[in-house]
Order: sequence, then C-alpha cells, then structure tokens
Amino acid sequence: MKHANFGDLPKKALFLYLIAGLFLFLPSTASFGQSPPKLKAIASLFPLQDFARAVGGERVQVDLLLPPGAEPHTWEPRPSEAAKIARADIFIYIGRAMEPWVDDLMKAVRSPQLKVVEASQGLPLMEEKDHEQGEKRFHRQDGRGGNIDPHIWLDFSLDGAIVDAIAAAFIAKDPSQAGRYRENAEKFKEKLDALDRRYRISLSRCRHRQIILGGHSAFAYLARRYGLLQVALYGVNPNSEPTPKKLAAVIQTTKSQGVRFIYFEGFINPKLAQVLAQEAGVGILALHNGANLTKEQIKNKTTFLSLMETNLVNLQRGLECESR
Repeated sequence: MKHANFGDLPKKALFLYLIAGLFLFLPSTASFGQSPPKLKAIASLFPLQDFARAVGGERVQVDLLLPPGAEPHTWEPRPSEAAKIARADIFIYIGRAMEPWVDDLMKAVRSPQLKVVEASQGLPLMEEKDHEQGEKRFHRQDGRGGNIDPHIWLDFSLDGAIVDAIAAAFIAKDPSQAGRYRENAEKFKEKLDALDRRYRISLSRCRHRQIILGGHSAFAYLARRYGLLQVALYGVNPNSEPTPKKLAAVIQTTKSQGVRFIYFEGFINPKLAQVLAQEAGVGILALHNGANLTKEQIKNKTTFLSLMETNLVNLQRGLECESR
C-alpha cells in the first residue's frame, strides 16, 4: 500500500489538506462560534424592564409591553401583544391592581412554556383609603377591603424582592447562568439600597412633610417609606376628576402650610396642577412615577435610577430640605 507523500504535494495543496483534517475534529459549522440563544422576557412596566435588564445583562433580551408615552392605567393590550408574549420565555407584571387585563391576556397567550412573574406577590400593599389618613398599615392584594395601590416600585426597600423574583425566573429558565444572574441581582440591589439611603438622609430634615400633588395618588409608597404625607387631588386612578370641594381643600392646605411648590406627574396632563398652583400662588415641580418613558427618554437611555435621582432633587427643593 502506497502512503501519501506530503513532500510531493505543492504547498497550497498541503495547506488545504491540513485544514480539512482539522475540521474533522471541530464541532459542526452549525454550532461553531455561536453562543447560546438569549432568553426573551417581556415586562409590563418600565421599572420591571429596567430591573430585568440589570439582572439579565447580555444573556436576556427584555422588551417593554407599553408603547412609548402610553399611560399605564388606561392602556390595554391588543391581540398582537398576546402573540408577542406567547413567543417569550418570561412575562413580568406588577399585579391585577395595575394590570386588570392580565387574566384575559394569559387566556389568549396559551403558552405552557411561559414563566410568569407577578412582581407584587407576597409584598405588603397599601389600600387607597390609607393614603390621606396617613396610616402605615399593610394590606395583601386579596381583593378585600378597598382599592389596592399598585405603585409598589416606588418603595425602594421592596424593589429588592422584585429583583430576586426576576432572578429566580431567569435561573429557572437558564440554570447554567445562575451564578451570573445572582451576581447581577446583588449588584443592582446594592444600587437600590444606596438610592434608598440617599432618600432617607436627604428627606430627613425638611421644612415641609407633605407632598402636595396636582394629580393622582401615585406616591403613597414613597411617602410612607420616608415619613412623608401625600396630599393628592384624586385617588389611584388617573382618570378620576377631583370634586370642587377637594380642590378647595388642597388649595387651603397649600396656603396654610406655606409651601412654595406643588407637584405634577410627568405622564399626566399638568392642567389641574397649574390651576391649583395659580390659585394657591405657588410654583410647580415634576415628579415621575417611572411607570413608562417617552420616546425622548428612551433615546437618551434614561434609567429608573436616574428618574428617581431627579425626583429626589425636586423633592428636596419643594419640601425645603436641609443639605446634608
């Protein structure tokens, strides 16, 4: 039997011969050089999207269900959103108090592989009737005893539990990356803790303790956390209209407390806040509840943490807090 004589081969032919032999011992070209596919997650609100991005990093693609600029309380999903969620691995939402359409949506999705995270599950939720009473009672979302306030992401001390729930869902779907998800979650929780400390210190010594809001009652969790009292024109539903009696009472409170500013929400029409400010002879400042972003904010890569830092600056100014 005559063996191949490599010395008789031209250099170019020898090179190709060796390359061909090398590929016999390598993975197939279908998998060569390719990384595992990313997880696909969909979040109902911007804070949940931002938390999920922080936990997932480059391993997870996180989309926001809300269109830019949409008001979360009034928006409802279309059939195309159900199809989008059906193609995802994970769906993250706050709870039925925030997304009353979720049960109907899940019936339309019909995806047994979908992992669903109810972010508020097991957390102490406030009822709307507690807001003006200034009570610090906790309530479970069990459907009894009043309207639940869903704006729980504005209590930064509770956000860590939401981050952990998101990390657990990612790990369940992608256990090989468990260490990475846990590490990312811990790093982001440290940032939330630092934000919480800045709020606690910055708002500890203020001339005023009332957040007078010319909009709906979105900041009760934040107020409770830092020993403040929210005075809003109407309840947790931004579509409500304040009564003339309520408007007069808030104007009287504004004047009697000697405040220089009232607040309006970024996604709510500021008309009522402007009327209130004009009647009371004060200025207005913005507070963002963070539930969604505008196109401009998305373009500028606005984060939940940066929105909350801006809120802190305006709270310090409006409440006339001492610099620490």
